[in-house]
Amino acid sequence: MVQQVRAAHILVKTQAEAQDIYNQIMAGGDFAALARARSSCPSARQGGDLGWFGRGQMVKPFEDFCFQYNTGDFGMVQTQFGWHVIYIIGQR
Repeated sequence: MVQQVRAAHILVKTQAEAQDIYNQIMAGGDFAALARARSSCPSARQGGDLGWFGRGQMVKPFEDFCFQYNTGDFGMVQTQFGWHVIYIIGQR
């Protein structure tokens, strides 16, 4: 059972922005470079890397994605903060 996840994200205001970034990543774009250029989260300075976290540390839709999918997966979720393009870096 996964106890912790390491994830990175790119936070934007609209679904259209998130979809554009997601499409760029799926076409081979550099996640960290896109995070530094487009994310409104302070984690943008680290290429969107949020480090390791356990359950109960992130808002529910974000956490649900991170614990439901696998290392290497990408996706998009909406929270009260906006739209997140998420990259699952690792699980342990």
